[in-house]
Amino acid sequence: MAEDIKSLDDLKSAVSGTPAAAVEAAVNRQPQRDDLGRSYATGKRKDAVARVWVKPGSGKVTVNGKDIDAYFARPVLQMILRQPFEVAGVTGQYDVQATVKGGGLSGQAGAVKHGISQALQLHEPGLRAALKAAGFLTRDSRVVERKKYGKAKARRSFQFSKR
Repeated sequence: MAEDIKSLDDLKSAVSGTPAAAVEAAVNRQPQRDDLGRSYATGKRKDAVARVWVKPGSGKVTVNGKDIDAYFARPVLQMILRQPFEVAGVTGQYDVQATVKGGGLSGQAGAVKHGISQALQLHEPGLRAALKAAGFLTRDSRVVERKKYGKAKARRSFQFSKR
């Protein structure tokens, strides 16, 4: 280090600004919108990657050119997609257009949910606290474990034969 810090007071003076100033700078986030008033984010889950655009509207959700009810037929998957809006308290106020590739339907629903959450907090920074507290801004890093040699699957052994 360029300067020798030998006490806590020296360390305190070396840190630029006060903690309150650092929090103030972090809280003062600016909305990130394009020319059309949309916010863009990428959501990921398992092997699925979703590109999501959010803009103010009537609550219409389109995934890969299809309505949410047509693309995600299971009610559980539709519920997963609606969670960010319910937690943020903005149900029916934003239109969503998403394109998703890879993985299965469950992973794709999780990826779109992650993308919606990220795009909402970029469009309206005031919603960040609620979405972060619910854990929607964190990517779920769990993925399928690879198959190992000498095993039937990732951990399952072949059936033991005594004779």
